Amino acid sequence: MPGDSYDVAVLGGGFGGYTAAIRATQLGLKTAIVEADKLGGTCLHVGCIPTKALLESSALIARVRDRGESFGLKVSDVGYEYGSIAKRRDAVVDQLYRGVQGLMRKNKIEVISGRGLLRDKNTIEVGGRRLEARHLLVGTGSAPRSLPGLEIDGTRIITSDHAVRASALPASVCIIGAGAVGVEFATFYRQMGAQVTVVEALDRLVPLEDEEVSGVLLKAFEKAGIACKLGAKLQEAKAGKDGVTVKLDTDEFKSDILLVAVGRAPNSRDIGLEAAGVKLDEKGFVKVDEWMRTNVGSVHAIGDVVGGYQLAHAAVHEGITAVEDMAGKRLEPVRQELITRCTYSHPQVASVGLTEAQAKEKGRKVKTGKFPFLAIGRAIIHGETDGFVKMVADAESGELLGTHIVGGDATELISEPALGQLFQGVAWEVGRNVHPHPTLSEAVGEAALAVDGAALNI
Repeated sequence: MPGDSYDVAVLGGGFGGYTAAIRATQLGLKTAIVEADKLGGTCLHVGCIPTKALLESSALIARVRDRGESFGLKVSDVGYEYGSIAKRRDAVVDQLYRGVQGLMRKNKIEVISGRGLLRDKNTIEVGGRRLEARHLLVGTGSAPRSLPGLEIDGTRIITSDHAVRASALPASVCIIGAGAVGVEFATFYRQMGAQVTVVEALDRLVPLEDEEVSGVLLKAFEKAGIACKLGAKLQEAKAGKDGVTVKLDTDEFKSDILLVAVGRAPNSRDIGLEAAGVKLDEKGFVKVDEWMRTNVGSVHAIGDVVGGYQLAHAAVHEGITAVEDMAGKRLEPVRQELITRCTYSHPQVASVGLTEAQAKEKGRKVKTGKFPFLAIGRAIIHGETDGFVKMVADAESGELLGTHIVGGDATELISEPALGQLFQGVAWEVGRNVHPHPTLSEAVGEAALAVDGAALNI
């Protein structure tokens, strides 16, 4: 059966896939996307966007309810109608979804609905139709992981996919896993008034972040009334009509729901990778190099399916890098140390590059600078003075190796130090950049100056 011919065929229309398709058309490559569900993928429909929309509502509720009087507001009662919150969540998603569809039309990208399968290194089959392409891009994403012996029923024992779509809120929730997803939902549920327990097998919250960051977040969670059980492992969870009995190796308790947030598994099975000769690692992730090339020359892969930092903006960066490689327009390979990590808990967490411990493990001699938000005028005005900015630099050259922020709007502040690292900048240069006053960004400049003991306002 003859196939339709393209320069690039993308399997998976998530954030990384559709952005890569746009870049491919900009480079003059005829491009098609095969998507089994909806363009935008996990990020747009059950991940980044709807969760942050929910967190925006919960943060406003908590801010007025818990601190309104300190701002001079006369607050007698702060209630909410969850149906309206959910409606706003859906409206945000719908607006962005329509925007993505418009981008496909604008860029003349053919979108083919259906479950696609690789038939060989240059062919995707979908709904009986064969797409022949010089280059294939695999961006099939991931799905929430579970734990051995734990049955996800979607009602009492749930994943983030279920939580974000829920039409009502529980009175109590236990969250297994204190990574980004776990602490974000812990923040949301607690701000909405639920009793929250977070269980983490390791000895700290957000265990991939700098240890000092974990400490600030733990204190903030405990102050907010979130119970944190660290170094605890789930032994058993039994769902019943009136809730879930959670048995740990340390104790046992009951909760309305159990949210499992222990990471995501790649959607790499049963999509035809074997037929194309593409190699996977022992965990099922597609193996790629820094240009997102697989072991098969005509096949690239991006996003959650390749592992690394499973973040939407990482997938976008990888997708752009991949199609530029396809077009012979290489600029810069993907460097994992330049991927920014953002967690929308309260307080927020953001980082880029190496932690102090990681830098030392790599044999680097380091110097650090840290500056608290407590000494920043804008943070005091906001009423968000917990946390700090910490910079890690090479002890001799001053080259930036990593930046770690915990505090208000941390996710909006991380781009400047990330740009500094992209340009192989030194801490002194970030410190000498003029930061407007009064803004939270002043903490970034002060932390950079603190690397050389030159911070001014502490």
